[in-house]
Amino acid sequence: MVKEDDLRKIVEQVLHEMGYSSLSDKALETIKDAVIEREEEIPDITAVDIRKQVLVPNPENLEALLKLKSKTPARIGVWRSGPRYKTETLLRFRADHAVAMDAVFTDVSEELLKEMNLFSVKTMCRNKDEFLTRPDLGRKFDDETIKIIKEKCKPNPQVQIYVSDGLSSTAIEANIKDVLPAIIQGLESYGINVGTPFFVKYGRVPAMDVISEITGAEVTCVLIGERPGLATAESMSAYMAYRATVNMPEARRTVVSNIHRGGTPPVEAGAHIAEIIKLMLEKKASGIDLKL
Repeated sequence: MVKEDDLRKIVEQVLHEMGYSSLSDKALETIKDAVIEREEEIPDITAVDIRKQVLVPNPENLEALLKLKSKTPARIGVWRSGPRYKTETLLRFRADHAVAMDAVFTDVSEELLKEMNLFSVKTMCRNKDEFLTRPDLGRKFDDETIKIIKEKCKPNPQVQIYVSDGLSSTAIEANIKDVLPAIIQGLESYGINVGTPFFVKYGRVPAMDVISEITGAEVTCVLIGERPGLATAESMSAYMAYRATVNMPEARRTVVSNIHRGGTPPVEAGAHIAEIIKLMLEKKASGIDLKL
């Protein structure tokens, strides 16, 4: 919805450029009513399932096209107007790009963290811009933060789980309420001791290595937002490692990715992650050393 003050500024600027001096309240109301009426008529193009949308006129094999589109959210058969994309395709592209941008630049809500009973710390990044431009700082914690983690977390658990925004706060908002309880319940059903879960703001995956050393956990697991794409901004990953240490090879990590409602459902992913962690503890291995 267009705000009244913004609408007035836009219209007054246009009138000024046209040589008129002011805008009456009555004129503003007329314009505002027209804008509101127009907005109510505009459909939400992001509500359309592109896997079921056919823009190709008179396709040679409609059944085969729909079968192909059902297997992927990729933009297949979007058709064209001359050498250009159709307007609907371009608008959907820009809308999905905006969703991806929001996923990167917004923060996980404090209300969600309180609801999940997760205390919050942050890496050495001071803000979102520094997080995006200095990945190295997203792997480190200052002394005060390390002290907080030591004070609030159960020492030497079998499994330490924590949540991090990563590159998609949207992914955390969409999945964490289902996946985190599923993992904990699964581990507890196996008789596995779980540490104190918490949240890390501005976190990169290797921050888990520092947390592993701080808590003394056998297995460390981070639930982190993936880099969003144009298909979804809700995808989350779980990175796990046995006895993770700072500067260890990336090959020692095990990952379950594509956790979202259009990929692996969060509850199902939670049960699968708990099973993998159980195997890690039994085999005392992770990454390429762990045979799944």
